[in-house]
Amino acid sequence: MHRAVLLFAALTAAYAQDFAIRGVTITITPIRHASLMIQADGKVAYLDPAQGNYDNSPKADVILLTDIHGDHLAPPIIEKLSKPDTLIIAPEAVAKSLPSAKILRNGETMTVGKWTVEAIPAYNIKRGPSEGKYYHDKGRGNGYVVAFSGVRFYFAGDTEGIPEMRALKNIEVAYVPMNVPYTMTPEEAADAVKAFHPKVVYPYHYRGADLSIFQKALAGAGIDVRLAKWYD
Repeated sequence: MHRAVLLFAALTAAYAQDFAIRGVTITITPIRHASLMIQADGKVAYLDPAQGNYDNSPKADVILLTDIHGDHLAPPIIEKLSKPDTLIIAPEAVAKSLPSAKILRNGETMTVGKWTVEAIPAYNIKRGPSEGKYYHDKGRGNGYVVAFSGVRFYFAGDTEGIPEMRALKNIEVAYVPMNVPYTMTPEEAADAVKAFHPKVVYPYHYRGADLSIFQKALAGAGIDVRLAKWYD
């Protein structure tokens, strides 16, 4: 086997998070920042493959895209990971740059084999570059609830602690951002997580944030806070 392939396999094994829940095994591998890989039932999906090294990464069966910004959308990497039958799922604003993408709007759900993908709104409610403007407008971006045989994973995307997040139910594992000024502070992220109470939560998209604040804010809440390697 080529050395680069061996290296990728070693890194995947080191960083992968395995979840065996109700007879279902799902593996999630952090890649960098907001980018990760999901594997289940022999299928491979990527969320926002835009940062990190994808040399010798497995090809994608599904690619989920959340927003138009460069740390979420990188067409050359999407092309590298795609096969002729790769399904690309994206909000309409993202699909304008990717004519082959299947548009999934906030609140819509798609079934992909044994997977279901639900588009959850992702937007700012108070933060923006100037008065009256937001970094992420409501309706433009998606978070996703990805369910495999009924086991629900939430990938929040670029968002604050919006009502749609707080109203989520039956989330096994959540990935939540916390980098100001674009999304939330660690305290705000913890408050939102308490509202929908996943069994496990990972901070991601947190460049520069103090994760100990997030951990302390959730101490005693009955939520398993786990950290993964997203940055060098």
